[in-house]
Amino acid sequence: MKNSDEVVGLLREWTQTFMRRSIADVVFVARQRGFSMSQVGALFQLSHRTMSGVSGIGDSLGVTSAAASQMLDRLVHQGLIARREDPNNRRAKQITLTERGRGFIHKIMKARQRWFEYVAAGMSQKERETVVAGLRILIEKTSKADPDSRPCHQPIRKPENAGK
Repeated sequence: MKNSDEVVGLLREWTQTFMRRSIADVVFVARQRGFSMSQVGALFQLSHRTMSGVSGIGDSLGVTSAAASQMLDRLVHQGLIARREDPNNRRAKQITLTERGRGFIHKIMKARQRWFEYVAAGMSQKERETVVAGLRILIEKTSKADPDSRPCHQPIRKPENAGK
């Protein structure tokens, strides 16, 4: 590699390709089922947590608690989430995914996985080995990074041992 700018450019290009395809898969499955992207966003948020409150979901989606509550009511009616009273605060509600909601998220993830399988099937054995080696490095380096320690707008300092 010539320099880190080339790596950054290629990571940006891969991310754009991946996100475009990934979002297309999500939109396709959501439209098939008649779900809005906000509903899908709430379901994904709940899939990464055991439970959440209405205001937490609203905050993460950038909508008011009232709008989040209405959207969540529709998901409850569709059997995708359950709403329970918070045992620590009777006025608050806890929101969790139901089995049906987990099934919907699983369907979206399977659509993404099929695309990965398609991409891998189009590679030679040597290309797959190269990609595996590169992804292992990428996973190792990103797992060491602490994304919460520095806002994205701050400049990145190169590690002293970079490139050695």
